[in-house]
Amino acid sequence: MAEAKVQQYKVDRVALLKSGFEKTPSFIFADYCGLSVGQITTLRDTLRGLGAEFHVVKNRYAKIAFSQLDHEDVASYFVGPTAIAYCGDEAGPVAKAMLKLAKEMPIELKGGLLNGEVYDASAVEDFSKLPTRMELIQMLMRTMMAPVSNVANVLNGVIAQLVRALAAVRDSKSE
Repeated sequence: MAEAKVQQYKVDRVALLKSGFEKTPSFIFADYCGLSVGQITTLRDTLRGLGAEFHVVKNRYAKIAFSQLDHEDVASYFVGPTAIAYCGDEAGPVAKAMLKLAKEMPIELKGGLLNGEVYDASAVEDFSKLPTRMELIQMLMRTMMAPVSNVANVLNGVIAQLVRALAAVRDSKSE
């Protein structure tokens, strides 16, 4: 039985997808059916501002590329019209933006591959509610600065009491 010959452009397309997938830590999969060109442009512009890209892909090519990267477990998301949001450094803000836009546009999250772990749509939504990396750093810095601020406030209070006491002594001597 003769083996079927795969056309080179298909092999090249899968290789291109695979190289893009290797460079990206997280992905969000969405059903984009019903989006107009204008809505897709708005979605892409919004995500680009967050360091992400939004691409419509052929399901078969994406399944092959992800399986070559040992992520066969995402194959179930590639049924029907599927687009992929390639997340940059952080996937949380991208998921949050996509969920916000889903209220105005016919876009539905299917799931995601976030830092090597597969999540369904509800888990991606929960993930979007977590604080971003920068928000966590800000919380940590406020927590670390609290004792220093308290010491400064106590010292300022002591100095203010000393100044009031000296002013009272001055006032009592001037009378």
